[in-house]
Amino acid sequence: MPAAVRVRWAVIVATSVALVATGCSSSKSSSGGGGGNAGGIVQAWWGDPQNPLEPVNTNEVNGGAVLNMIFTGLVAYDPKTSKPSNANADSITSADQQNWTVKLKPGWKFSDGTVVTANSYVDAWNYGALSTNKQLNSSFFQYIQGYTDVAPSSGSPKAQTMSGLKVVDDNTFTVALTQKFSTWPATLGYSSYYPVPKSFFSDHAAYLNKPVGNGPYEITSWTRSQKMQLRPFADYSGDQKAKNGGVDLKVYTDTNAAYADLQAGNLDVDNGIPNSALKTIQTDLNNRYLNTPAGIIQTISFPLYQPQWSTDGAKLVRQGLSMAIDRPTITKVVFNDTRTPATDWTSPVLGASGGYKEGLCGAECTFNADKAKQLIQQGGGIPGGQLTISYNADGPHKEWVDAACNSINNVMGDTKACVGRPVGTFADFRNQVTSKQMTGAFRTGWQMDYPLIQDFLQPLYFTNASSNDSHYSNPQFDDLVSKANANPDQAAAVGQFQDAEKLLVTDMPVIPLWYQNGTVGWSSKVSNVLLNPFSVPVYNEITVK
Repeated sequence: MPAAVRVRWAVIVATSVALVATGCSSSKSSSGGGGGNAGGIVQAWWGDPQNPLEPVNTNEVNGGAVLNMIFTGLVAYDPKTSKPSNANADSITSADQQNWTVKLKPGWKFSDGTVVTANSYVDAWNYGALSTNKQLNSSFFQYIQGYTDVAPSSGSPKAQTMSGLKVVDDNTFTVALTQKFSTWPATLGYSSYYPVPKSFFSDHAAYLNKPVGNGPYEITSWTRSQKMQLRPFADYSGDQKAKNGGVDLKVYTDTNAAYADLQAGNLDVDNGIPNSALKTIQTDLNNRYLNTPAGIIQTISFPLYQPQWSTDGAKLVRQGLSMAIDRPTITKVVFNDTRTPATDWTSPVLGASGGYKEGLCGAECTFNADKAKQLIQQGGGIPGGQLTISYNADGPHKEWVDAACNSINNVMGDTKACVGRPVGTFADFRNQVTSKQMTGAFRTGWQMDYPLIQDFLQPLYFTNASSNDSHYSNPQFDDLVSKANANPDQAAAVGQFQDAEKLLVTDMPVIPLWYQNGTVGWSSKVSNVLLNPFSVPVYNEITVK
């Protein structure tokens, strides 16, 4: 999988981080802190993660939220600005920007009492990269020398470990990259780079049943599909110490039920607010509500691995379907203006110098009923005569899917041209997506890992990339992205990324719908609730009154 890795945002990370900080500075403040009950337990909304909680095998928000609570990586991102700084790492240095030496802060422990060492990282990264372990985010290690030996594009691995990783002593290891990568350290706060304890390997089943990390919280119990209990890790050595007595993540399959519990005081933090509540939430919660910009885009993807969706005619159909969706009306009526119609495939939080380009999609993302119908008919009509849009029924998606289908139906003059297809849970839905079981369109979304255009393009549309759910492949797109990654000039790199993005306008493997704000509501029992730029509650900062 050449170049199919999210971390190549780094050529322009410094500017991007600054832009995110600027973009979030005008957000509403949270409820304020101070004087909390350090022993109080926060009851928070959650959904079942798709996969077991292995750091390299998690690329969705429910699992990611837990990993970020129970782990601290070499680098941590500021919850307000996303600025990276050393955490478990004491230093990450290089004389040539290609060969790096990582020194750990000594004495850090995992919640099982074992010590975090250089092997904790090197063994974790080698495990994550090895293709036979089938980890979703294995391509994150692509820049390390020897990656292609453990994860060849075809055939069996030629090696079990990457030649670019070497343990020097308990607190030091070296990393040899395949090319100069001046801001590589800033990428290391992502969950795929977390360390794992020895028990991860010696008793993997036990680890999966109760994951062990080195972060501010530890898992004390986990009943799947019901609740996970997390409590402060007493021997945590980092700066992100919990200001509460723990967090209970409660699984809800109905967002309306969760919101009702929030109003009743049975739930303290709800970041899965149903769309139906958006018009009254300020009154319902007495202003205990935060609506802030986030690096999130919502989309509709097509299964290009299905023959009926891979023809030249199907490209025109996909363009027409994009033009048939009345984004301004849906974002106003369904979402009460907590979404903004998308005009490209990134996010405005990047800013212009970071890669966002308003209007890049052009006419293909602008509602035009006559042109939409013309393109769909010119392309041979909707495959099978009816478009289905699949979505997970345990999330707040039914209303907007129905609205999008109604818009398409009105354009086509056919009340059955488009229908929603609910799938019970997020985990079930994602399993169908990743196992290539989709025959029609399906809802997708992207929450940025890093604030850069690269993170919105390469993981999603590069050939065989880890989150390329549509299985889109265009050699020209791949080539432009690869050139942008290798370009040390910031402005030129952004331009090359945008040239690649323009190919999505014609190919339309994924329809951009709207940019999403982060939203969260809380009960009167808690305070100091905020969302980071990735739209995840900062659980350790929440205080209980």
